[in-house]
Amino acid sequence: MRAIGLISGGLDSALAAKIMLNMGVEVIGVHFASPFWSGEAGARARRISEDLGFPLRTIELGEDYFGVIASPRHGYGAAMNPCIDCKIFMLKRAKEIMEESGALFVFTGEVLGERPMSQGPRALKIIERESGLEGLLLRPLSARLLDETLVEKRGWVSREGLLALRGRSRRDQIRMARELGVSGYLTPAGGCLLTDRGFSAKLLDLLEHGGELSRPEIERLKVGRHFRYGGSKIIVGRNEEENGILRGLKGPGEVLLEVIGWSGPTALLSGDVSEESIRIAASLTARYSDCKLDAVPVAYWDGVRGEVSVGRADEGLVEGLRIKWRGRPRPKLILERGGSRGK
Repeated sequence: MRAIGLISGGLDSALAAKIMLNMGVEVIGVHFASPFWSGEAGARARRISEDLGFPLRTIELGEDYFGVIASPRHGYGAAMNPCIDCKIFMLKRAKEIMEESGALFVFTGEVLGERPMSQGPRALKIIERESGLEGLLLRPLSARLLDETLVEKRGWVSREGLLALRGRSRRDQIRMARELGVSGYLTPAGGCLLTDRGFSAKLLDLLEHGGELSRPEIERLKVGRHFRYGGSKIIVGRNEEENGILRGLKGPGEVLLEVIGWSGPTALLSGDVSEESIRIAASLTARYSDCKLDAVPVAYWDGVRGEVSVGRADEGLVEGLRIKWRGRPRPKLILERGGSRGK
């Protein structure tokens, strides 16, 4: 008997896989890779599959997935995290793999009540129904607290061997993992960037100003301090590594800026480029440099090098231009303001 298991690289999915294997189920693991998740998750998922002895298939979430983020049917959590729609999207793909591979059901490491948006009783039922897996979606860690599935009714697994875990504490999972010899998993840390309000503010700003959700744009959102000046976007590096990344990210028509003769950040100006926006970007660049002069010399170039002398941006300007979280948006509103569903 074969089943598809969603393997995140974390404790819960590793434990769910071990329980299935101990019941004699042939497990095919599926790991979804996303630019919003920790890069370590994929390595941990591979280690879990190797340690427990089941194959793992990695699927990159791409442009079709980005549309879910811009316009989730079930809305967002505390930030730009469309957790219910995200889970439905992944489970639909898992269902396709189930049918292609001749597997009988899909299982996950979801725990009742562990995540407030997507793992309450109502959300779990919505996810099961809208993924097309009614009766064929097993949650081994909480199954005995949930309605009996077809998987159990048909005797494919024993309900008595499943668990009744609930809530956000993972003490029981950690204890069971030790007892069952499960290791190599990521420690619980809420690793999705979409749950982070600082990152979410940058993402929302991109969507509201008509930006396309793509991997290159998402990588930009991960780097530096972000500012908005009308139709201009300014990113200021926080360290030498980010300075190097920003130099590599420069595209046609965009402007790089650096203080002349003093250590400090590299800044990247995009969108509306004018003399005024260059001076604003230069003042922000000066703000985070070591230069203490009243008039800070800043070089800028977009193919042709120029120089400008500016004062350091004061705290009021910095905070007025900084892209900050303003509260959870409505998906329809994002689209009305020019946002994109993804390419």
